[in-house]
Amino acid sequence: MVNKEKIIEGIKLIIEGIGEDLEREGLKETPERIARMYEEELFSGLYEDVSIHMQKRFHVEDNQIVMEKDIPFYSMCEHHFLPFFGNVHIAYVPNGEVLGLSKLARCVEVFARRPQIQERMTAQIADAIMEHLNPKGVMVMVEAKEHMCMSMRGVKKPGTKTVTLVTRGCFEDTKMQETFYRLL
Repeated sequence: MVNKEKIIEGIKLIIEGIGEDLEREGLKETPERIARMYEEELFSGLYEDVSIHMQKRFHVEDNQIVMEKDIPFYSMCEHHFLPFFGNVHIAYVPNGEVLGLSKLARCVEVFARRPQIQERMTAQIADAIMEHLNPKGVMVMVEAKEHMCMSMRGVKKPGTKTVTLVTRGCFEDTKMQETFYRLL
């Protein structure tokens, strides 16, 4: 699990390393705040089992496409520990069962709340849905509106969007992909 004391000590070293004063009013509680934020929010997905969110299912007779789009996400780039954020779009074809609507968003949260790269996160979401729901197929598109590691540092190109796409099962068929794009 998260070791808050190590995070606190690490943040103190960073603050000192940049030449700031740990006793300055605005910085006194910063290491503790960051440790709480890392544990309770930004990296809470590291210790969360996605299968818990995939248990609430409902039987369906009709196995047509189910799509949830514009699911917001916020994640942290594992290379620079800077945020990247945007929206996730998920479509799947049920195999007799559908998930409760909030469960797809919860699946996204589990994987977004880890040190991450967008390409892996896209595949993890698709694979979790395939594994735990067993649909006929799934398609996941992640549209990052901004990768702060590209905007704040390095190449400094704000506004660059990054799109990743993963298809599984029946969505490997181009006609199904075309339907996905039309629904978007």
